[in-house]
Amino acid sequence: MNTGRILVVDDDEAIRVVINEALTRDGHDVALASSCAEMNQMLAQFTPDVLVTDVILPDGNGLDMIPSILASSPDMPVIVLSAQNTLSTAVRATEQGAFEYLPKPFDLDELSRAVRDALKRSTTASKSVQQDNPDGDLPLIGRSPAMQHVYRTIARVVPNDLTVLILGESGTGKELVARAIHDMGSRRNRPFVAINMAAIPRELIEADLFGHERGAFTGAQGRVAGKFEQAAGGTLFLDEIGDMPMEAQTRLLRVLQSGEFTTVGGNRPIKANVRIIAATHKNLPGMITDGGFREDLYYRLNVVPIDLPALRERGNDIALLARHFLERAAREGLPNKHLGDDAGQRLVAYEWPGNVRELENLMRRLAVLGRTDTITAAQVSEYLVATSSGEQDQAEHVAVPQHDDFEFALEDQFRKLLSSVSDGEFRPGMYIRMLATLERPLLRAVMMSAKGNQIKAASILGINRNTLRKKLSDLGIDPSWGRGHRP
Repeated sequence: MNTGRILVVDDDEAIRVVINEALTRDGHDVALASSCAEMNQMLAQFTPDVLVTDVILPDGNGLDMIPSILASSPDMPVIVLSAQNTLSTAVRATEQGAFEYLPKPFDLDELSRAVRDALKRSTTASKSVQQDNPDGDLPLIGRSPAMQHVYRTIARVVPNDLTVLILGESGTGKELVARAIHDMGSRRNRPFVAINMAAIPRELIEADLFGHERGAFTGAQGRVAGKFEQAAGGTLFLDEIGDMPMEAQTRLLRVLQSGEFTTVGGNRPIKANVRIIAATHKNLPGMITDGGFREDLYYRLNVVPIDLPALRERGNDIALLARHFLERAAREGLPNKHLGDDAGQRLVAYEWPGNVRELENLMRRLAVLGRTDTITAAQVSEYLVATSSGEQDQAEHVAVPQHDDFEFALEDQFRKLLSSVSDGEFRPGMYIRMLATLERPLLRAVMMSAKGNQIKAASILGINRNTLRKKLSDLGIDPSWGRGHRP
C-alpha cells in the first residue's frame, strides 16, 4: 500500500480521533490540528503528502486557505471535508484547487480511498476562474447522498469544456444541472441556448440547429442563424437527445468530430465554438440495440455522464425542496405558507412519478388553496391526486396515490398499536403475523374481483397460479372464494 504523511485539520475532536485511527490503521503517519493557526504552524515545520481539512474552523475558512497553501506546496493534494453539503461548496472546493471534496457525514472507506488516490497523484489539480458569487442563490437543492454525488461530478466538470450527458427521469431537473454547469464555468458570460428535440418537427430540427440559407427550402425567405451560432462561445443544451431523428444524429456527429458545421443550403464551414450538454430520460443503450440511436454519437456525448436520482430516492431532500418552493412562491406574491412536520412525512412517503416538477406544482397549489397557514398531511393527501392528473394517464394517476394513502394509513395504525401496548405484552412473531394479516384480506379481495378465477387472480397479483393456490391453502382461504362467498 502507498502510505504517506497526512495532516488532518478539524475543530471537532471526535472527528480527528476517528480519522486518525482509520488512517493510522491504513499505515499512514498522521498529524492533527484543530485550527488554521495550528495548521500554519505545522506547515511551517513540514510538508505533508496530503492535507485533509474541514471548511469551517474556529479562526478561519479552510477553503480560503487552499490557494496560499498550494502556492507554496503545489504538489500537495488537499481533501476538503464539509458539513455545508451544497453544490456551491463542492464547486468552490474544486475552483480553489482541492483534490477531492467529501461531504459530512463521510464514509471512512471513502476517505481512505481519497487519500490513496491523492498519494498516487503526481501533479496538482488545475485551478479555474473564481466564481463571481459562490454563496449566491443555489440552482440545486438537496443534501442526500445521491445529490452529493451529483454535486461532486458537477464540480469536476465546471472548470473544463468536456461534453456532458445528463440522465434521469422526466422532472428530475436536468436543465437546472445544465444551467449550473454553464453558470459556474468559464463560459458563464456567454449564451446558454437550449433546444428540446421532442418539441420540434423532425423536418425542421437540422435547420433549427445549424441555421439555413435563403431558398434552402420552401418558405426560407432569408438567412437564419441556428442554435449553434446563437450559442457561440457559450453552451448548447440538447434536451431530449433521444428524440433526435437519425439523419440529424449523423450531422451532429460530424460536427462533434470536426468542430465545424454548415447551414442548411450553405457550403461555408462555420466554427462550432460551443460546449455541448445533452440530456435524456430514455435508455440510449437500449435504443442503440433497437437501431434508434447511433452508437458512435452516444460515445461522443457520454464523455461525462451525470445520472440524476428520482425524487423518491432522495429521502429528506423532499421536505427541504418543498419548503424551498413554498418560500419561492411567497417571494412571487403567493400566500406565505409553512410546511408542517406531518406534511413533510407525508411528502416523503409519496412515490413522486412526476419528480421535482410534480412537487413544485403541488407546493404552488397548496400555497394558493391551502386553508391554513401551516400545511398539514391531510391537505397534502387531498391535493396529491389532483396534482398528478394531467401528468399520468387515468389509471396511473389514480392507482399510485390510492396505494400511497393506504400505506400511510397502515403506518399510522401500526404507530398507534406500538404506542398503546407495552413491550412485555407483545407476543413473539409480530412480523409474520402482520404479513399474514395483510395478505389474507388482499387475497380475498383479489379473488372476489376475479370472481373466483384463479388464473385471473394470479395475473392481477403478478404471481403464478401454483403460488396463489399454496397461499390460499396456507391462509385457510377457500379456493373457490369469489364464486360462492361474499365479503
